[in-house]
Amino acid sequence: MAALAATILAGSLVLTACASESGEDPTTSGTGSSGPTTGIVTVNGNEPQNPLIPTMTNETGGGKIVDQLFAGLVRYDAEGAVHNEVAESIETEDNQTFTITLEDGWTFSDGTPVTAQSFVDAWNYGALLSNAQPNSYFFESIEGFSYDEDSELTGLEVVDESTFTVTLKQPESDFPLRLGYTAFSPLPASAFEDMKAFGENPVGNGPYMLDGEGAWVHNVEAKLVPNPEYKGDRVPQNGGVTVRFYDNEDAAYADLLSGALDIIDNIPASSFATFEQELGDRATNQPAAVIQVLTVPEYLPQFEGEAGNLRRQAISMAINREEITEAIFNGTRTPAKDFTSPTIDGWSDSIPGNEVLTYDAEKAKDLWAQAEAIEPWGDQTLTISSNADSDHQAWIDAVANSIRNVLGIEAEFEPYPQFSEFLDARDNEAITGVFRSGWQADYPALNNFLAPIYFTGAGSNDGGYSSEEFDSLVTQANGAESIEDANALLQQAQEVLFQDLPGIPLWYQNVTGGHADTVENVEFSWNSLPLLYQVTKSE
Repeated sequence: MAALAATILAGSLVLTACASESGEDPTTSGTGSSGPTTGIVTVNGNEPQNPLIPTMTNETGGGKIVDQLFAGLVRYDAEGAVHNEVAESIETEDNQTFTITLEDGWTFSDGTPVTAQSFVDAWNYGALLSNAQPNSYFFESIEGFSYDEDSELTGLEVVDESTFTVTLKQPESDFPLRLGYTAFSPLPASAFEDMKAFGENPVGNGPYMLDGEGAWVHNVEAKLVPNPEYKGDRVPQNGGVTVRFYDNEDAAYADLLSGALDIIDNIPASSFATFEQELGDRATNQPAAVIQVLTVPEYLPQFEGEAGNLRRQAISMAINREEITEAIFNGTRTPAKDFTSPTIDGWSDSIPGNEVLTYDAEKAKDLWAQAEAIEPWGDQTLTISSNADSDHQAWIDAVANSIRNVLGIEAEFEPYPQFSEFLDARDNEAITGVFRSGWQADYPALNNFLAPIYFTGAGSNDGGYSSEEFDSLVTQANGAESIEDANALLQQAQEVLFQDLPGIPLWYQNVTGGHADTVENVEFSWNSLPLLYQVTKSE
């Protein structure tokens, strides 16, 4: 059954390889123009934390750019369905060894060919321990991967210029689903000559490329132009994209209203009640695979042991999610019931232990009192850290007020001026309280909300959580014979998370965006990102 399911999955990848994102030609559907346009599309963004290397980019500032610069073996359409991109076929008989054949004719933007070696070298670079790539976790399931020493991915073998095989440590039925994430992108040989320089001006195989040296102006913008070597279905219908880095969403939205910005993918909280009226049919408000969580760093002594666990529960139950999502977000957020997203197949709102996400002031006070009897909190302040260059202060203040009013402790927002500064402080364990963690799905599966964030040693496990029971259940889910079986195991894994609360889920996030009347054919995808390649704009 497992082999049959995987073969069917591989077949679907081949059969849908030529479909466009919406199933229609974006130049002829809707109210769009009759052909490709030449205007430069502008969209809001943030300064990337790291160089623009696929295995080094795991945050939205860099991700918005890297997604345009690289093409992987598969891609995801607007609904999250999987289609081939560079791959001609992905085949397996046992869900453990996969034969991947590349479509002929793919090249990087410098004209060099995209080969099987391009993928194998890129994956080995991303997985090597000493390279310290944040996305190394995504290669964990391939034979040869090691968290303890530099080790080649022995499970990768180049068969010929257009074919390579991947052997996993165990059968994993959803492995092909992951291959559209940018960590699995290929790299040209030139990247390995000077990876630091490459990260400033990368050469990719995606629909766009940087507009020459200096196109990424740090803390200002990144200018992208169509890649003439691109061979896939995401053919740009515009003259390029400029990602402008904003210090706050209010400034970006003001630019949108004035026509100085074409697209925004995050409406500021101050305009939630009015943006749909102001933008009319140019407004977007739809569910997306995004969740907000408060992460509790494991290195904080005040959250260790039995007292620490009681405090985590008390804080969670002291947050009035219903009131905050309505008052602050005007219904554009939905109180969380688990650690994943209701937009993903297999989601459940009835996982044992999730009652800890329900506001209950009396229960929260009782749990806090139990913790106090074990170890007093004292007069310390609970800080909630996040970046100040995005619209987080209003809801963090509301969360802090809710905690303060219920538990009788001091709680306040600890802002970092820029997203990159906040991420650096997080990664260096310099944050002294809980911190905001927003997760935007990399690929459409429940496991993507769990393993990268909570598996021991995973690249986005920013709180340092470790649980043998959770890890075991995720490993079993990876080896399940079907997605349904895997999801059942992942729900059990979430029961463990509800017991330990390494993070406190807050709410699921809609994509709240919009566009100016300067552009057409604007569509937002399953994970909240605008499909920039299909946007049309006249000069």
